[in-house]
Amino acid sequence: MELIKKYFPELNNVQLSQFENLYKLYSGWNQKINLISRKDLDRLYERHVLHSLGIARFIRFKPSSRILDVGCGGGFPGIPLAILFPEVEFVLLDSIAKKIRAAEDIAQQSGLSNVQFRIERAENEKGLYDFVVSRAAMSMPDLYKICRKNLARTSRNALPNGILALKGGDLSAELSGFGSKVVVTELSQYFEEEFFATKKVVYLSF
Repeated sequence: MELIKKYFPELNNVQLSQFENLYKLYSGWNQKINLISRKDLDRLYERHVLHSLGIARFIRFKPSSRILDVGCGGGFPGIPLAILFPEVEFVLLDSIAKKIRAAEDIAQQSGLSNVQFRIERAENEKGLYDFVVSRAAMSMPDLYKICRKNLARTSRNALPNGILALKGGDLSAELSGFGSKVVVTELSQYFEEEFFATKKVVYLSF
């Protein structure tokens, strides 16, 4: 939790409480289903919460923006981002029902009113959004092919609408076909912890 305070000192008391409660909520659910790796639970704030918030270091979503989290699993990056941006609307999507139910319960117990959950494959999602976010759910070409239909044509944020994906490792082959439409930002320029040495935010504009 100290990591979140370190990098986001502007959080209000409500947000601090919401972030602080995540450990208890994820610990409880992880005893029922494998939401996150058991060995990662003690590093929840570094490897899951702060990692998710890396997107917020790249772009600050404007109020009333609509964000689709594809393959959210246990709620990452959507739930941390929803806490950070309470005036932004999030829709979290996953095809695995038990993970969506867990994430929905965690969001409800956190008092989040700006998040909706859907048990659905991304191919079937019809809504329009400013950004699609994802954390290593699939390759960028596949993500773009499936989700470009969901990107609204009118942009309201500082960057044009597009896809924001949290990735790691060598992405040269995966991103070779996108040319100047893709921007890769190293999370190590925002966060000094060793975990982020190979982590990246990949932005693909519509």
